[in-house]
Amino acid sequence: MYDKLLIELSRPGHTGFSLPELPEYYGGAESILPSSCLRKSELDLPELSEPEVVRHFIALSVKNHHIDKGIYPLGSCTMKYNPKVNDVIASLPGFSSAHPHSPADCVQGTLELMYDMQNILAAISGMDSITLQPAAGASGEFTALLMMKAYHKKQNRKNIIIPDSAHGTNPASVALAGYNMVKLPSNNKGLIDTEKLASVCDKDTAGFMLTNPNTLGLFENDIEKIATIVHESGGLLYMDGANLNALLGLVRPGDMGFDIVHFNLHKTLSTPHGGGGPGGGALGVKSFLEPFLPIPVVSRKSGKTEKYTYFLDFNRPDSIGKVHGFYGNVAIAIMAYAFIRQLGPEGLKNIAKTAIINANYLKENLKEDYILPYDSPCMHEFVLSGDKQLEHGVKTSAIAKRILDFGIHAPTVYFPLIVHEALMIEPTESESKQSLDYFISVMKQIAREAKENPEIVNSAPTNTPVGKLDEAKASKNLDVCWKSKVYK
Repeated sequence: MYDKLLIELSRPGHTGFSLPELPEYYGGAESILPSSCLRKSELDLPELSEPEVVRHFIALSVKNHHIDKGIYPLGSCTMKYNPKVNDVIASLPGFSSAHPHSPADCVQGTLELMYDMQNILAAISGMDSITLQPAAGASGEFTALLMMKAYHKKQNRKNIIIPDSAHGTNPASVALAGYNMVKLPSNNKGLIDTEKLASVCDKDTAGFMLTNPNTLGLFENDIEKIATIVHESGGLLYMDGANLNALLGLVRPGDMGFDIVHFNLHKTLSTPHGGGGPGGGALGVKSFLEPFLPIPVVSRKSGKTEKYTYFLDFNRPDSIGKVHGFYGNVAIAIMAYAFIRQLGPEGLKNIAKTAIINANYLKENLKEDYILPYDSPCMHEFVLSGDKQLEHGVKTSAIAKRILDFGIHAPTVYFPLIVHEALMIEPTESESKQSLDYFISVMKQIAREAKENPEIVNSAPTNTPVGKLDEAKASKNLDVCWKSKVYK
């Protein structure tokens, strides 16, 4: 039908079809849909020109803050630059046009890339086997816990230990997997108290979930001792990889004693992040846990006479099964792969070094203006307290809103819970010294305002499309109407 239309249009002197003629040309809508499904009146849509539509969406993009517009120091969520070349590579027809049900011999390039990506992540993490299937960090956590449960099936261990400095989704993952959570308080340095850890590790301990560096941005110096304590109890040591960008090329989780680690491809390796997806929560395990990996696993045939080399291995009797439709967010894995291949080993190491330098630079410049609860060298992020500003009637939430007035996204606030009036700040490695200096000047100005004229901070934001809200009222009276008031 389309070919017929193109031939008709290509005839000399043809002026084309007007819109009203098109339904008749195709046999009419009635030939496809029953009359009960057809509109009885004209569709009331606004008449807009192309420039008006373009300007509308450009205006929205200007109003919305995003990483391409300005600094985004959202602690623990690692909002950093996503190179556009990664999108171009993931959009190549050989990748983007492949159907998930395509036979293996038709998608050898994609399977080879996934296989190579598994090996690269294994080398980066010191793990033996990798699955790319989990769709995000929390999905990686949940997958890891299901594998722990399969590994401990005969022992029926029921407890997972989580420190109070853990990444925020850990407790939810533990509950979802059917485990009991045992909370472990930090010591006065914001680190794991190994004596307390030893006291709660027993025959019921299935595993210890540890974010390293933790959410205070501090590296667990006793990690080898921690691993020994957990393993001697028969438990498994799991690393939440949310902060892995501080370790790339410097130290590997597998060498520290971890049995399982998840990657946040959308944090560590530059792929898009936010809005509930897309994400990538690849999971790495030591060899003794490899049989429990979710199916399918991308594998490679060794024989030279095979019709094709790479395939999806479903023949894994001890597998926990699928944790994601098809094989995970493949395009995300492709973007991360492109990023890794562009940087190489030294480039990855520079990510960690720069992230650490940037965070310590901010910390040292701001610790006199705000309270620094744990004054020691940090890794990729650090946590301030707004208690000094609270003395003048300015809460951390007000500081966060005032930051918006300067074209900067607010840091994570009120987390981790072990810091009162917390401001968790992560500059990431993709910010320049100029942008860091601008952020420092803004934070210092807000500290002065909180002391000298707190109303300026408490009435913020004033330079954003939406001003200060009555949060109590907003939570009770949600306005989620999709219709634009312009066209009512």
